[in-house]
Amino acid sequence: MTETKTPEITLETEGAKGRYVATVDGFEETGELTFSKVNDGLIIADHTGVPDSMRGLGVAKALVERLVADARQKSVKIMPLCPYVNAQRQKHPEWADVFQV
Repeated sequence: MTETKTPEITLETEGAKGRYVATVDGFEETGELTFSKVNDGLIIADHTGVPDSMRGLGVAKALVERLVADARQKSVKIMPLCPYVNAQRQKHPEWADVFQV
């Protein structure tokens, strides 16, 4: 039986830029989702990247889920320029309240 590894996600911000960083026990590399703050009510999800070594662990989806949860909590809309974030938006109609498209 394989043990599922849950990513730990932290938020880093500097000025109008930010990123969520995902680490998984046993992996040196990290995954990330970067964003830019347009104003107090809107952020642009720019890029999601996960190293090949972490593919299939659900890291990218966990990053988007954290982005959505934080956007809801802060009453912020997300503009999904990142193709992965946009694809996840389309798969999850229950997230429509936080996306601006």
